[in-house]
Amino acid sequence: MTQLEAARKGIITEEMAYVAEREGVSPEFVREGVASGRIVIPRNKNHATLVDFKGIGEGLSVKINANLGTSYDYVEVEEEVEKAKVAIRYGADTIMDLSTGGDLKEIRRRILEVATVPLGTVPVYEAEFRAAKRKNFFDMSADELFEVIEEHGKQGVDYITVHVGVTLKNLEVYRNSPRTTGIVSRGGGLMAAWMLHRGEENPLYARFDDLLDIARTYDITLSLGDGLRPGSLADSTDRAQIAELLTIGELMERARRAGVQAMVEGPGHIPLNEVATNVQIQKKLTGYAPFYILGMLPVDTAAGFDHIAGAIGGALAGWWGADMLCYLTPAEHLGLPTAEQVKAGVIAFKIAAHAADVARGNPRALERNRRMSEARYRLDWEAQFALCLFPEEARRLKEERGSRTKACSMCGPFCPMNLVEAVLRGKGRLELPVA
Repeated sequence: MTQLEAARKGIITEEMAYVAEREGVSPEFVREGVASGRIVIPRNKNHATLVDFKGIGEGLSVKINANLGTSYDYVEVEEEVEKAKVAIRYGADTIMDLSTGGDLKEIRRRILEVATVPLGTVPVYEAEFRAAKRKNFFDMSADELFEVIEEHGKQGVDYITVHVGVTLKNLEVYRNSPRTTGIVSRGGGLMAAWMLHRGEENPLYARFDDLLDIARTYDITLSLGDGLRPGSLADSTDRAQIAELLTIGELMERARRAGVQAMVEGPGHIPLNEVATNVQIQKKLTGYAPFYILGMLPVDTAAGFDHIAGAIGGALAGWWGADMLCYLTPAEHLGLPTAEQVKAGVIAFKIAAHAADVARGNPRALERNRRMSEARYRLDWEAQFALCLFPEEARRLKEERGSRTKACSMCGPFCPMNLVEAVLRGKGRLELPVA
């Protein structure tokens, strides 16, 4: 049985119990969420190294995903494995292998070996790669695409992005929608070009039942991709984006009826004043499916610092109900990230997700922040290091800029917390500088 089928039968699986304990909710809460399709637990039975199960969806903490992978121009497998380790070390809840260069099956195997969290892929990348090596991408057959999806399932991939909403009908809507940046989704663009060149329907849509059969076999969670997402603020929330979302909503219902877990991918470049609208529309049109957003990126002009801009949009989207944030790194729109840039992206989005949890009233997030404030007031550094999101970084900065007093070097002996306690309440010790 899939997690969804088990939940509908009233069974609380090992994965549901684990998620409940980590989230501080009851196992029954998780089971009900999975049964309704509002929570997914990506977990391919063939992923042997997956031990840190993740629940994504309503009533749970906001998760983050980290992308990595090779390109046509740059293939360094060891570097990608190291990126996976770094991403997990700094708190990525899932990782995605988006490799498009080198031995893709071997790269995926290497990443799966270190992936203690769920791993996602985009199978059309590999199908395209195989066809291009023979002649060109347009020679890819529908059967070949489904063979690749099956292979990913056998190998242990936990969730896959499938651009099922890029249909011939929706491409007509796209043609008639004036756009500044056209189609920016790599997978969506590949499918659209293939469809237009061959005059054929998207096989992922036309043979959606075949896709569901494969997903059910391995309990792969489908991430219904937003191939027509906006790639600029000028294109946000336009007809093409919404038309695709309407199609995805219909397919979401079919996936649930088939016992297949599914979540929905979302935009993209969205100005802050449209973030809430986008989350609310997605939730309404898809039966409150888990929402996995790419950013959201509220400005087009932060190249080199898109991880900061995206974290701003991601925090707001998480507050309004987005369930997982796909990180951006400083290299977004510029090139493949280094391991250090992966770290920067994960840190930025981990903070964004935590800020969203606080805004949503997550009890554990609120309690952690309260205890942190209490430790800060007591000048209890060890407690602060234990409670902050990134203890190693905090400890290093404190030690590099030490103070002769118990306080930090910013205020030193004039620490307001120390002075108030010492003078007004007679607590603590007044530590003033000696001439």
